Amino acid sequence: MRDPLTVLTDAFTSFLFGKVETTRLPVRTSTGQAQAVYLPTAAPGLGDSGVIIGREVYSGKGYIYDPFQLYGQQLPAPHWLVLGESGNGKSALEKTYVLRQLRFKDRQVVVLDAQGEDGVGEWNLIAQELGITPIRLDPTAALDMGIRLNPLDPAITTTGQLALLRTIIEVAMGHGLDERSGFALKVAHAYVNETIVDRQPVLTDIVEQLRHPEPESAEAMNVAIDDVRAWGLDVALVLDRLVDGDLRGMFDGPTTVGIDLDAPLIVFDLSHIDRNSIAMPILMAIVGVWLEHTWIRPDRKKRIFLVEEAWHIINSPFVAQLFQRLLKFGRRLGLSFVAVVHHLSDVVDGAAAKEAAAILKMASTRTIYAQKADEARATGRVIGLPRWAVEIIPTLTPGIAVWDVNGNVQVVKHLITDTERPLVFTDRAMTESASDLLADDALAAAEREAEERAAYMEQQMGDGPAGSSGSRSTVA
Repeated sequence: MRDPLTVLTDAFTSFLFGKVETTRLPVRTSTGQAQAVYLPTAAPGLGDSGVIIGREVYSGKGYIYDPFQLYGQQLPAPHWLVLGESGNGKSALEKTYVLRQLRFKDRQVVVLDAQGEDGVGEWNLIAQELGITPIRLDPTAALDMGIRLNPLDPAITTTGQLALLRTIIEVAMGHGLDERSGFALKVAHAYVNETIVDRQPVLTDIVEQLRHPEPESAEAMNVAIDDVRAWGLDVALVLDRLVDGDLRGMFDGPTTVGIDLDAPLIVFDLSHIDRNSIAMPILMAIVGVWLEHTWIRPDRKKRIFLVEEAWHIINSPFVAQLFQRLLKFGRRLGLSFVAVVHHLSDVVDGAAAKEAAAILKMASTRTIYAQKADEARATGRVIGLPRWAVEIIPTLTPGIAVWDVNGNVQVVKHLITDTERPLVFTDRAMTESASDLLADDALAAAEREAEERAAYMEQQMGDGPAGSSGSRSTVA
């Protein structure tokens, strides 16, 4: 029962100003008709300048990504981490991304190709198409005047040479150098650089000096010459492996003349090296530092350094420290570092957890392909993915990935053109993915399956974070 005074007041107000309230009759309609009234809302895109990757699964919009274009307000760092199980499209994404980047005249790419079959690396076909000869690091070929990279190349600063020598030794030994061994190495390196001026110093010179140190080095520290020799013995034995061991021929001579560092694409073929041996992180360190001092220049070019099997870097404290310094050049010299890793747990729980965390923090872009549920949850915790994204990662089909670009999270389907397909799906790609993926009918079936999966996820997530216009997540 309404208060009489309220009724009188409402009647007087209606008489003066007209009716202040309207009655809206209920509308009965179907969901198909209602969707035209309640439109879905899409998260903001990344702009329309750069390299097209594919399309957003839920909105159907084209997805364009370029770290050099986004750097600044939208992206604090140009580095990129790619994760996911084998066979879900990481390799295809890397290759098409590089091919599309090279359409820009001011782009240059270096790839460390650690995978391969039939005696060549996975990037061999793309290199041939572009008229590029891969730099194949092979101990057997190196003995027959193959490719050599000299850690003591004069193009590398004296400080860089010493840091590289320490890293090689520490990776091989599995622990850091103590002060005495470090002193013996520093003295031998300084003596070699001072006395050899008519040619490039090589590792053999360092090994020889460690075995037979000069009396002056002992006198400077007021110790016996035999002590200095003992301090450097373990160091000499490790370096001897590069001179006369299983890695001989690749690093124990002057740098091979004719390596074209101005080519748009430079491929280091590491496929002849055992990926599970200690040789791989040593190679990563040597190539990384050599490139730092010979390839990266302040010439306004935008450079991309793509590393497959990057856990060899992130999982080694000593190699990771070198690459941390390299990554810091990104903002100053226009370098984008792309690391491809299968399992994040392989590195965050390893011996280099601290260094791995630092490198992951530098990667403002993270692309995650399908993973098992446990792995997806662990990945989500480490890199801070929203819950809805973590939940759909195990359901993703090949070619679809969750993209997190500095907090802008989207589900993206990677698209490959007919021109790119024969270059992207190599024999190695067939090994990693379903063998029928190359057939035209199988490709069409995969497309249909992806469409159906997207529609299903759209229905399931209708009340999730994507339904809010204020969310930066993907659309519903």
